[in-house]
Amino acid sequence: MRLPAHLLEGTAAYRLWQAPFARQKFEPILRHNDVGRARRVLDVGCGPGTSTGFFKTADYLGLDLNEAYLAYARRRYGRKFLTIDVREYTGEGDGPFDFILVNSFLHHVDDAAAVGILRRLARLLDPQGFVHILDLVLPTEPGLARFLAQSDRGAFPRSPGRWHAMFDEVFQGVVFEPYCLTLGGVPLWHMVYFKGGPK
Repeated sequence: MRLPAHLLEGTAAYRLWQAPFARQKFEPILRHNDVGRARRVLDVGCGPGTSTGFFKTADYLGLDLNEAYLAYARRRYGRKFLTIDVREYTGEGDGPFDFILVNSFLHHVDDAAAVGILRRLARLLDPQGFVHILDLVLPTEPGLARFLAQSDRGAFPRSPGRWHAMFDEVFQGVVFEPYCLTLGGVPLWHMVYFKGGPK
């Protein structure tokens, strides 16, 4: 059973669902990186600017297909956001980027599309830069976390091993860290953080 996609396509519902977990979801990036040193940031699938506030001093660009999300993000943050499919984005005039963020996006597309997107992002990455990926893991054991992963509107949560293989196909891995989003100590979503540089 999946949540109907239209329930989360509205900005208010999305923020209500994600806001309590935004900092917790981003925590591995903060632990492994000084985000204040990022110069040019590309935020892929940025939604209503969920992660924008972490990049106050960077030249920031957010990409998403949902114009309602981006209209809210522009009003709130006053940063640059483009309504575009990342598969059509060339980076002309914007890149390269030393910090590319892909936050909870790739589990919405199948393997071939995900690898294609990763290859496109690799071409946009500065030679000294890194891609940072946070995404949903499908637990093997039954329970609440597996139910939530299977109920997500993204139909392609993957095992840690599958994520690892996919990321390493395109990038030189630096960090691969599974973790959980919890509420009151109860694991709700299993996640993975990957940091990788150019091969």
